[in-house]
Amino acid sequence: MRTFAGSCHCGAIKFQVQADVPLEVDRCNCSICRKGGFLHLIVAKNKFELIEGKNHIQTYKFGSGIAKHTFCKHCGIKPFYIPRSNPDGVDINVNCLDEPQLDMQITDFDGQNWERHAHKLAHKSK
Repeated sequence: MRTFAGSCHCGAIKFQVQADVPLEVDRCNCSICRKGGFLHLIVAKNKFELIEGKNHIQTYKFGSGIAKHTFCKHCGIKPFYIPRSNPDGVDINVNCLDEPQLDMQITDFDGQNWERHAHKLAHKSK
């Protein structure tokens, strides 16, 4: 288990996350993930800590409204969110970790057909 620091682009939002290395990362092809360049690292809530910036977070919901997509009000970057697949966890954008991560296992996830494949992610926040 290792602790990683992360932030939005402007630094208004800062966080830490604990995860095993190599990082198990998912690349989703749904419209919001593809367009936003989000690489998913889903962890239990107790592995995530918001260090700074609670007042700088804006939340966006769409579709079912279960996922809570969080963005920085200033720079627009989405460093983490509460995912629909794991509402008891936090989904970190690996691209928002302060140090580039080379030790990752990236798996493609078919988010365009989310209903058929969501069960493949359900274990990640446990």
